[in-house]
Amino acid sequence: MKRIYITLLLLLCLPVLSMAQNLANLQQKFVDLRFGMFIHFGIPTYANADWPDPELSPSVFNPTKLNADQWAKAAKSANMSYGCLTTKHHSGFCIWDTKTTDYSVMSSPLKRDVVKEYCDAFRKNGLKVMLYYSILDTHHKLRPNQITPKHVEMVKAQITELLTKYGKIEALIIDGWDAPWSRITYDEIPFEEIYLLVKKLQPDCLLMDLNGAKYPAEGLFYTDIKTYEMGAGQRISKETNKMPALACLPLQNSWFWKTDFPTTAVKDPAKTVSETLVPLNNASCNYILNVAPNRDGLMDENALTALTEIGKLWKNEGPVKKLPETGAPIISTNLAKNKAANSSWGDDMNIMDFANDDSFRTSWQSNPEVKEPWLEVDFKKPTLFNAIAITEQRANIQGYKLEYFAGGTWRQLFSGVTEGKVKVHRFSRVTGTKVRIKIASYERAPSIAEFGVYNEKR
Repeated sequence: MKRIYITLLLLLCLPVLSMAQNLANLQQKFVDLRFGMFIHFGIPTYANADWPDPELSPSVFNPTKLNADQWAKAAKSANMSYGCLTTKHHSGFCIWDTKTTDYSVMSSPLKRDVVKEYCDAFRKNGLKVMLYYSILDTHHKLRPNQITPKHVEMVKAQITELLTKYGKIEALIIDGWDAPWSRITYDEIPFEEIYLLVKKLQPDCLLMDLNGAKYPAEGLFYTDIKTYEMGAGQRISKETNKMPALACLPLQNSWFWKTDFPTTAVKDPAKTVSETLVPLNNASCNYILNVAPNRDGLMDENALTALTEIGKLWKNEGPVKKLPETGAPIISTNLAKNKAANSSWGDDMNIMDFANDDSFRTSWQSNPEVKEPWLEVDFKKPTLFNAIAITEQRANIQGYKLEYFAGGTWRQLFSGVTEGKVKVHRFSRVTGTKVRIKIASYERAPSIAEFGVYNEKR
């Protein structure tokens, strides 16, 4: 019976293991690209603001000299490996031929599919193609407290268009989701459904959420690649990072083109290479530098000159050091979030409720007097789940058991030692009313920032 159980467990885990292995290969290839071009271009280009009036008329979008081949050649001049274009930013204007809305480039004087022209030009110049897409959409009122099933349908339809009309897309970078400023949760626009849709349409397309700073650097939560928006103060640890990563900054003063860009100094090419690009690459981090086209649809001369200088100072020397495997990311809803929690004696105010409050900045802290600490989440009803993630404030817990309560008894899921600050356990699906961790050994009083429980679709 034990052999049969182990065989069944392995068979259930095979899809996850296969997905994780493929993901590891894709992550390595992505980091090996080292350097690419972000291109923020759309209706904000004509508003002198990154966040324009959401009712701004499509008639203003009129890049009369639009030339995506110029963009691609500019990227090549800097020895970049790929591009990433903003297909739709937060104001909801789509720069491709979409069937989902009239608020698009096809209602503008241009009436040309900018995404197609970009994809064709970058591939023609030997560059890989990535796309950016914003979940937050102020024009279509896809905003907090207003989201409807039709919004979810629109997101899925738009992503389907982007991943079926333009050939191979290396990565889809998503923004405006689960961020303090967007306030759209992974439940309102269901992350797992979107993630699985992307993988169904293009299995080798990486999905990254640009708002991953909320989550610990040591684990993959809701993204295939760790992301750092450096302009927002997010910084990768160049000394300790072990995750495949992406960091971004604009070459100019902001993301979309502004009227003073042609006469304002851009970032210094030498410092860009020595102080940003090279150190990031050494930390297994891909660097994407934004260059904003102007209202003619061309890149300004000062930006072109800087890119050429970067290309003289830097070239892609090939693969970076081999990354450790991350395993599949957490993509499901945390069933333990804000559920009733219990524990052994906590230390001062750091009681059990901080371990599942959806914040990695707070934590349950065991009182030093407790020799065998435990923490429990009570669902109050039978609940299906097949994964648990334990995130500590710092790696400390050594030996421990995971158990779930069913049929009037506690049943064991895991017993042993797992290294690292983020400990992810996947297993065959069970039903329980409670789940708990019993901690057997540790260096100092245990502290758990988040105890997550998930029912992953496999």
